Amino acid sequence: MENKEFTYQGTTLNGFGMLFLNLLLTLGGIALFILAIEYEDVLMGIGCALALLVSCFLWAGFIMLEPGEARVVMFFGKYVGTFTRTGYFWINPFTSTKKLSLRARNLDAEPIKVNDKEGNPVMIGLVLVWRLKDTYKALFEIDSQTMAANNAQVGTDVKSMMAAFERFVRVQSDAALRQVAGQYAYDDTETQAQDITLRSGGEEINDQLEQKLTERLAMAGIEVVEARINYLAYAPEIAAVMLRRQQATAIIAAREKIVEGAVSMVKMALEQLAEQDIVKLDDERKAQMVSNLLVVLCGEDNAQPVVNTGA
Repeated sequence: MENKEFTYQGTTLNGFGMLFLNLLLTLGGIALFILAIEYEDVLMGIGCALALLVSCFLWAGFIMLEPGEARVVMFFGKYVGTFTRTGYFWINPFTSTKKLSLRARNLDAEPIKVNDKEGNPVMIGLVLVWRLKDTYKALFEIDSQTMAANNAQVGTDVKSMMAAFERFVRVQSDAALRQVAGQYAYDDTETQAQDITLRSGGEEINDQLEQKLTERLAMAGIEVVEARINYLAYAPEIAAVMLRRQQATAIIAAREKIVEGAVSMVKMALEQLAEQDIVKLDDERKAQMVSNLLVVLCGEDNAQPVVNTGA
């Protein structure tokens, strides 16, 4: 896409020098006005009026910029460049300017309810760091008036302008978050155990979210510095059911580990009894011993052994 933004190349003078000259011109005009009254000189009065008129005209050309700010300069409606030099300057008074902030801004979006790939309602939120990069697109490619909250008028001050852009970013962030969340399941399922999920995707999910946001915000000249999911949970109406499902999955996994360890220990016990020739067991007694050991090793309560002292 063509970059239509360019640096302002018009006449730019030091603001303090022009301020000094303008003050001299203003004071000179006042002095001429006093002399014109005293001597009743019409020509001197005309000179006074011209000096004061030029002085008022020059006052309109002063601008000041702080680091991280820019002014979009227009000459009777035509874009003539973006002024980004910091300091105090004087430019053509016939131009009009709009100040914008180029500093990084943070958006901590409230969690919204979306449906994941499986259709489960989940609550998901994001944190976004953004800033204006292209001032031409920001002012002329989108209608800032439509971004105002409650149909309020967007002012020309930097606070009003940036508030409108923040609303635009919030709306687009909501849309991008819904788009990404709908492509993935919240967590692993039996049929999709190897797929990326919102819960386990990590950096890959965040990278895709950042890509979607970049695509949506580029039309407004906005650069996405960083985008991260900062909140993820099941919606309240299914949270309790899904918690029991997760608990059941954890219990099954723990039981599998316990049984695997118990079988290994029983095998080791039988092998060492046979190798050291401590006792000879037939198949029936081996089966009984295996059964008892598995009950002891897999049981949740401590074993209470019974000592056989003979008949």
